[in-house]
Amino acid sequence: MSLDWSLLPAAVAALAFGYLCGSIPFGLILTRLAGTADIRAIGSGNIGATNVLRTGRKGLAALTLLGDTLKGAAAVLAVYAYYGPEFRYFGHELAMPAALGAFLGHLFPVWLGFKGGKGVATYIGILAALAWPAAVVFCLIWLAVAALTRYSSLAALSASAAALALLWLLPDRAAAELFTLLTAALFLMHRANIARLIRGTESKIGTTAQA
Repeated sequence: MSLDWSLLPAAVAALAFGYLCGSIPFGLILTRLAGTADIRAIGSGNIGATNVLRTGRKGLAALTLLGDTLKGAAAVLAVYAYYGPEFRYFGHELAMPAALGAFLGHLFPVWLGFKGGKGVATYIGILAALAWPAAVVFCLIWLAVAALTRYSSLAALSASAAALALLWLLPDRAAAELFTLLTAALFLMHRANIARLIRGTESKIGTTAQA
């Protein structure tokens, strides 16, 4: 993924903007507003929608999923909107650091001591903004695997691998390279889940989680 060096200051600004968008902890904010216990002390301690669901508040979980998805998409679409159609090429180049920043902001929010979520919803939002056909594939595979196994982690990892494979078949090489990095980070953030899946001890959707 190459970048015109003359765009470096703008790329740094896009990365910072994306990070600020991604670092908004919707799961924590919504559960606090609803008066529930600190989501970080429940289930896996994660601030994402899957752990919010373990509070028994399906509506809050849905809103968390929506918020975490939209912040990823918003970081990318705001860059496109700023540059407009006449600078579409530069907008697309700068959307990449904005997307990376949003993902890193969700994983490592400065407001929470750099302890955030695992990135699935934000990954979907970024994917939808950059390559919506791949996002559709992601969602369909997630739903299928989750319905068959009730493992949220397995569904997310399977869907991200399939979406990445599709991206490499599409003409946007920059997006494919970016999502190779994001998918690797997603797997890394789920390393404990992968270990539990191998052992057969992973928690299923709707049950109490392990850390």
